[in-house]
This record gives sequence, C-alpha cells and structure tokens, in this order.
Amino acid sequence: MLQIPGYEGGPLIEGSAYLEDPLFWPVHLGTCLRGEDAQRAAFGADWDAAMELYRALSADHEWPVFSVPLRSGHTIYVVYRNFDGEQGVDYLIHHPAWPAAEILAVDDGHFMGPGTAWQELLSVARQQGPTGVGAADARLLLLFPTLGDARIPDDAAAPLTAALAALTSIEEPAEVAGMLLENQGQWEPAHWRPADAVWINDGGHSYRNPDNAFALPEGRLREISNALNGEERRPNRVSD
Repeated sequence: MLQIPGYEGGPLIEGSAYLEDPLFWPVHLGTCLRGEDAQRAAFGADWDAAMELYRALSADHEWPVFSVPLRSGHTIYVVYRNFDGEQGVDYLIHHPAWPAAEILAVDDGHFMGPGTAWQELLSVARQQGPTGVGAADARLLLLFPTLGDARIPDDAAAPLTAALAALTSIEEPAEVAGMLLENQGQWEPAHWRPADAVWINDGGHSYRNPDNAFALPEGRLREISNALNGEERRPNRVSD
C-alpha cells in the first residue's frame, strides 16, 4: 500500500497505468474545461467512455496516485481523493526531510489554489526523472489544474497544444489549449511576484499567498518556490 507522510486517506494505489489512456487527460482536466463548447471539443463522441473512466478514477476503494519527482529531491503527489461524497484531487509536495507533505492545491468543490505560476509549471514539466511520471508532456498536463497565472505569455499555447496532440485523441488540440489557458484552475488567475527571491501570489485561496491566514510558513514557501523553479534544495532557515 502506498503512503504519503502526513496524508490521511483511503487506499492509495499507483495510478500510472491510467496515463496510457488518451481519455484520461480530458477527464483529469475536466474542471478547467468549463462550458459546453469546451466539453464538446475535448471529449467529442467519447463522453460516455469518459464518464466510465471518471467513475473508475473516483472509486472509493482505490485512490490513484501519480508521483512527479523534482530535481531538488521533492516529489509532487497527485492524489484522487475518493471519500464517499467528497471526491477531489489533492496536489501535495513532500521532501524526505519533512515530517509531512504540504498541500499545493485542491481541485474540488471547495478548491484551494493556485499552486503554480506558468513558469513553474514549465520548469516542473522539464525536470524529467527516471521514476514516477517522467515525460514532460504528461507532467505538464497532470499539473495543469494547479495553474493560476494572470500573466500567461503569448507563446504558452504551443507546449500545451503539443502535449494534447501527443497524449490525447482531441481533434483540435490548439483550440482546447486556448480554452484551458483562458479558464485555468477553478480560482481567479493570480498575480505572481518575487519577494526576497520567493515566488508568491495574491490569490485569496492560495497557500502561497503569505497574506492568507492559512498560508504555508516562510521557510516552506521558499523551499517550494526553489523546488518548482528547478533549484537544488537548501536547508530551511525556519525549523520544520
């Protein structure tokens, strides 16, 4: 049985087999595909099959987990949290030196985020490793629901379109990429900025906004910022 330090939940199972199914990706990105046009473009005639896959992903007796290792030694865990009546996807980050994983974002009816800026999402996608989810396209799409960035660059659609074309059966990946970037996560797009070399945002639901009462501690914010941006881990100045 898989375990994530400090994470209490149901029976965690390795979810990597789902990544081979082209329908997994539009299902996983479903909360970012709002409106009938987006749903139609992403699922086409496969709606019934997609709903069957969603039911499998949401079964309370198995909670699929996807691991995304980072160069710093941290790992991002994507967990399909399948409590009865309280399904959602939790995005956690952990380092072996930490006593427990921290929450980056939560994708459900009581969403929390954003967890990443666009530059960080690209950085994580490019930090390919020999374990866990290694392919850049898969890492980009898997973590896309954590995104909330009000300053998306003009060329952002290109890598997203390429990932959708490579991994899905979507007929117009460029169209869907544009819809995803327009909607992003469930929260309002946040403004990111460096503060003492730490990337923070102004999102009212984000753990990475130090103005929020529930924000992560300063040391964690620094370490997470460094890890997502591809820097090697340095010991915290604030105790764990």
